[in-house]
Amino acid sequence: MSAWSQDDLDRLGDAGEVEVSSARRDGTLSRTRTVWIVRVGDQLYLRSVNGPDGAWYRLTRASHQGRIEARGVARDVTWVDVDAAGEPDVGPAVDAEYARKYPGSTSAVARITSPLACTTIMRVEPR
Repeated sequence: MSAWSQDDLDRLGDAGEVEVSSARRDGTLSRTRTVWIVRVGDQLYLRSVNGPDGAWYRLTRASHQGRIEARGVARDVTWVDVDAAGEPDVGPAVDAEYARKYPGSTSAVARITSPLACTTIMRVEPR
């Protein structure tokens, strides 16, 4: 596993939105989707506001690899399912960061911190 540079963490973690695309089985990338991202410590996390039925989230299931872009950073990444990685306690920290980062979006924060969305938490790791 590679580590994020401090500059990449700052740029991506501070971005209001990021563009993500997922690697298909044939290796090509899906079209980009705009999603919210949060930083907890030196890790970046994403969730699907629509839970497991979200189109972009379903695409991450094929290879667990893709690309993230924002604020001049473009990186190939691996999507790591948090529960599978043995990090079940990170959920409350991610909830708190979504609430802190997006204070003017109360209804959207309620959706992204819902029990359904919480089943889709992924850590984003550079490749």
